[in-house]
Amino acid sequence: MPAYSLDFRKKIVTAYEAGNTSIREVAKRFMVTKRTVQRLIWLSNIPTGHYGNTAKK
Repeated sequence: MPAYSLDFRKKIVTAYEAGNTSIREVAKRFMVTKRTVQRLIWLSNIPTGHYGNTAKK
């Protein structure tokens, strides 16, 4: 996935969460793939700070 700005990612998620539209329609509107919209929605639902430093020592 290309590096999209945080503002752009928030617009995509907000557009979907506003309702009355499908993931496919949001993807078409913002000219991104359906998978990108799905991933951004999924990432927006992960609690902040959920993942710590999981590197093995």
